Amino acid sequence: MIDSHVNLHGDKFAEDRAEVIARASDAGVTHMINICCNIRDFESVVKVAEEHDNIWATVGTHPHDAKDNPDITAAELIEMAQHPKIVGIGETGYDFHYGYSAQDEQVANFAAHIEASQRSGLPLVVHTREADDLMLVALRESGAGRDYPALLHCYTSGQSLADWAAEAGLYFSVSGIATFKNAHSVRDCIKTMPDDRIMLETDCPYLAPVPHRGRRNEPSYLPHVAEALADIKGWTLEETVERTDAAVFNLFQKMTP
Repeated sequence: MIDSHVNLHGDKFAEDRAEVIARASDAGVTHMINICCNIRDFESVVKVAEEHDNIWATVGTHPHDAKDNPDITAAELIEMAQHPKIVGIGETGYDFHYGYSAQDEQVANFAAHIEASQRSGLPLVVHTREADDLMLVALRESGAGRDYPALLHCYTSGQSLADWAAEAGLYFSVSGIATFKNAHSVRDCIKTMPDDRIMLETDCPYLAPVPHRGRRNEPSYLPHVAEALADIKGWTLEETVERTDAAVFNLFQKMTP
């Protein structure tokens, strides 16, 4: 199994990162992508990847933190992405739930990341929450799926955006939310996602799946996400692992099996 979205560089793993990575291996997690959520953390994000042959990384700034570098340019992102362990641009996008960054800051930040993906060919890792209409326009007008590859990670948005993204050729990732008791709309949406463009993620340390909900999440819990996806799609667990692994390598082509 591949965990396509982890945050192993943060303080929540400072005391036992090595043990967490070892437990992931024991649970059958063979590869991980460590996600950069703020440019200022880039060195620590990459350091985790450099220390492990089976961990890769991305470069970008989460929409919550867009206010920290609203003037970031595509050229700066592309320069950092030259590192051999960087396989994607992001996480980036729109999130208007908490309002941590203003809309104009998020729009400017996202535009730079889109341009970096267009110019580099690296896939864009997209976060979207309470922004369906604006996100659809941004992705459609920038040629997502046609002019650059993109992943809608931890997808919890509406069916209309999902339908457009599926038609446009975008990828999706499924998180522990799929195991939550009341996440019926998320599971209904997962049923409609393209079978060959779905991958697994934990988004650790957040969103621990049932039966670990409420605890710090970690990659060793990924089998619970895989089991949930298998149940939703009517696949065997082996088929689920095969399909989701293939999707990761098809999208993140700098990664090596």
